[in-house]
Amino acid sequence: MKLQRTAFAIVAIPLVAAAHAPRADACTSLLVTPGASTDGSAMVTYTADSVTLYGTLDHEPAATFEEGAMVDVYEWDTGIRLGQIPQAERTYARMGNMNEHQVIITETTFGGRDELYVECQEGSGRLDYGSLMFLALQRASTAREAIQVMDALAAEHGYCGYGENFSVADPNEVWIMSLVGKGEGKRKKETTGAVWVARRLPDGTVAAHSNQAVVREFPLNDPDNNLYSQDVITFAEDNGWHDPSSGAFSFQAAYSPLKFKKLRFSESRTWRLLSRVAPWAGLSTDFIDGVEGAEPPPLWVEPDRKLSLEMVMDLKRDHYEGVEGMDMTEGLGAGPFGLPYRWRPLSWEYDGETYLNPRAISTQQTGYSVVAQARTGMPHMVGGVLWFGVDDTYSTVYVPFYCGNSSVAKPFTKEGGNFQEFSWDSAFWVFNAVAAQAYARYQDVIVDIQQVQHELEGTFLAGQAALEAEALALHEQEPEAARRMLTEYSNQQALHTVDRWRQLWNELFVKYLDFHVRDENGEPMQLGYPDGWRERLVEDDENTTRWRALPGEEAPSAH
Repeated sequence: MKLQRTAFAIVAIPLVAAAHAPRADACTSLLVTPGASTDGSAMVTYTADSVTLYGTLDHEPAATFEEGAMVDVYEWDTGIRLGQIPQAERTYARMGNMNEHQVIITETTFGGRDELYVECQEGSGRLDYGSLMFLALQRASTAREAIQVMDALAAEHGYCGYGENFSVADPNEVWIMSLVGKGEGKRKKETTGAVWVARRLPDGTVAAHSNQAVVREFPLNDPDNNLYSQDVITFAEDNGWHDPSSGAFSFQAAYSPLKFKKLRFSESRTWRLLSRVAPWAGLSTDFIDGVEGAEPPPLWVEPDRKLSLEMVMDLKRDHYEGVEGMDMTEGLGAGPFGLPYRWRPLSWEYDGETYLNPRAISTQQTGYSVVAQARTGMPHMVGGVLWFGVDDTYSTVYVPFYCGNSSVAKPFTKEGGNFQEFSWDSAFWVFNAVAAQAYARYQDVIVDIQQVQHELEGTFLAGQAALEAEALALHEQEPEAARRMLTEYSNQQALHTVDRWRQLWNELFVKYLDFHVRDENGEPMQLGYPDGWRERLVEDDENTTRWRALPGEEAPSAH
């Protein structure tokens, strides 16, 4: 069946967005090449961290179109209709950030020079980073082809928005692509297209990016592993951002000069991921501390050991635990129960100085996150898995959705709810409700949450091999039957997960009612504050009263 035209669908649209505001410190991505994983998977992770993002997973079926068909495109952050562009003759099915060929594309916004920002205007026909990603997923069957598609689309229709890092992967190759627009220059050629560079990770390595351009120098004569726009260097030279006599060209130095906030909010997360997977490298905090002359982390590292899927999920759950001066479970801001979150904004002024709180990989304002897994040696519909979770990575549950699935369980879709109204039918709201239970007494409640989290994810991971063996056998006989089986499995697990999380909310509400903690017999215990916090109350809180015995009075018991 051929269709005349279609509305371009995106994964999730924030209901509210600040006009012209960059999505600073909003996302984190980890990239794992097949040779760096225990099972030969290429893996890409992504957190979409916006306080206005209602996290959902959408499915878009494959389609064919008649000549002359057009597709509507929308800005990712606001939902503004940017216009129409010619539709491809055929499009591939897409499950969130992965298509039916196991091509994965995610991003982090780095912003870049203010003069390169182009406002995304209604009807302009320009494409923003979201439309580039999802049009490429519709049209590309490999990671390399996806990069070429994004380049061609930006060159033909123009680019709007801020600079972006893209993670682009398939079962065989993993790439990092940094791209930025050309601003509103006086000459027309300066206002269209984008400048960009893409580097293929050597097999056996791991990389990361977190809202800062990470591609620096790159080879100019290695097209198998390095791709770039023809004017990526000359455009910087023409604008005075690179002097050819100063040395090798750096994309980051030319188009996204470092600032201290970027070091502490963005580069710090990249450093944390690389330092955790490669302790041998001894990556110092000097660079993210702004020490003059300090070396930045490398673009990629070889991990100490190969990473399993479970290990990659764990890497997404991090508050700088154990890092001196950055551990968010410690300090006054963590309160008495080690709450590893600092309420926004993360920077503020006091007595003429500006101060910053850390920005961790795990944050309370995540809309959704993914761990995408692409594998060779099996049909795409079995090899590609999008492990999808809503809300904070530390307390979410990653549910497996196969890239060939034909539907998504309702609680994880836009039909399940919206950002403006709480609903127990929405996975997003259910997970937010459970996470909110932890904020008052975090160090205790998070243990209960993660016990159930590990039970669910552990069941999914333990059963994955047997499930896929059954799917592969079925695929040999009837591929569509295998698709139906995997779809039914994913949706059943999704529904079960949301049901279990609703039950968990009830359990937590009862157990921790009114700041008490029930024991194994259900009896409320008055545990009060940890000893260290009691000492702080005695030393620093003028409202803490020292008990004094009246004549003939005995020392009281604790109340």
